[in-house]
Formats: sequence, C-alpha cells, structure tokens
Amino acid sequence: MCETCGCGSHHGETREVTLRVEGMSCQHCVQSIQKSVSALPGVNYVVVNLEGGSVKVGFDAHAVSTEVIQRKIEEAGYRVVA
Repeated sequence: MCETCGCGSHHGETREVTLRVEGMSCQHCVQSIQKSVSALPGVNYVVVNLEGGSVKVGFDAHAVSTEVIQRKIEEAGYRVVA
C-alpha cells in the first residue's frame, strides 16, 4: 500500500523516454516544448536537443504516460515520429 495516498500502487516509478520530434527550428521551439511538457503532472525533467531533433523526458509512470507526453508535444505544434 502506498504511504503517500493509500492506493494499492507504488508512486515514484521513474521512467525516461527519448522521442524523435520534427518541426523544431529555434530556441523558441525548445522553450515551447519544455514549458508544455513540464506542466504535466509527474514530469520530472525535459531535455530538448534541437540539433538532434529529440526530446528526453523523465517522468513518474504512475502519474503520466508516454502517450500523454507525445500528445502534449503534438498539441504544441510538433510531430512525434518515433
């Protein structure tokens, strides 16, 4: 049983995902993605690599999913390719 909220699962299962993202071209793009994804509950960090076209996200797997992170990036106007 979770000591934090009493649920039957364990909080704090940290995962990391690196996504290939198309459409980033400047520092504003980097800041836009960082701000959008960081606002999601459970996201611990966001590292955007403009030159490499990737976004690395560390997150609590019990609070947010990879699919939600991808959708947030796409809502910001970028395309997640893999």
